Amino acid sequence: MKRFIGGWLMALFLLSGVTHAAFEEGRHYMSLPFPATVETGNRIEVREFFWYGCPHCYVLEPGLANWMKKMPANAQFVRTPGTATKWMIHGQAYYTFEALGALDKLHGAFFKAVQEKPGAYSDEQAIAAFAANHGVDVKKFGEVFNSFGVRLKLERAKQLNQDLNISSVPSLVVDGKYLTSAAMAGGEEAMLKLLDHLISKAAKERPKQPRKK
Repeated sequence: MKRFIGGWLMALFLLSGVTHAAFEEGRHYMSLPFPATVETGNRIEVREFFWYGCPHCYVLEPGLANWMKKMPANAQFVRTPGTATKWMIHGQAYYTFEALGALDKLHGAFFKAVQEKPGAYSDEQAIAAFAANHGVDVKKFGEVFNSFGVRLKLERAKQLNQDLNISSVPSLVVDGKYLTSAAMAGGEEAMLKLLDHLISKAAKERPKQPRKK
């Protein structure tokens, strides 16, 4: 009986090792040649590049939300809009929602609205009407939408997209240096497991902080 239990535990151990060994650099993820500086301090940054009009991004949302509830404590999740020319208006909307303090209320609802009516929210007026239907003052929305702060964040997003060579969404970058996606990883479930693996890998590669005396 002890031999059986020992063999079973050994099999589980080997299976666990195979799971991590199955993630291959260059196949399931790639190391970026020019890593980006992270904005999350001591925490490992997990950055999603997305677009409200992308059906794959929308499908990923529930799984990503569940993963965030139990993601490693040393990680922090951030979003960055994709900045292809026709996507910029939605990136501007995202940063406007954020600046208004209404991201939690509007992000999911806007995602759903865009998916249900493709092309219907492609200008400021349509997006402002959507926000107004969700309790946002139209005048305030317009001021923030066209503010210097929102445009600055949009430029920063554009630079990040260029620096990290983001050519499709959804794409995820771990700690500014490891790029992956559901397509690369072999599906959504595999990608979420890979994120945990890359967070652990990135944490081990971070310079050790000096101990306080």
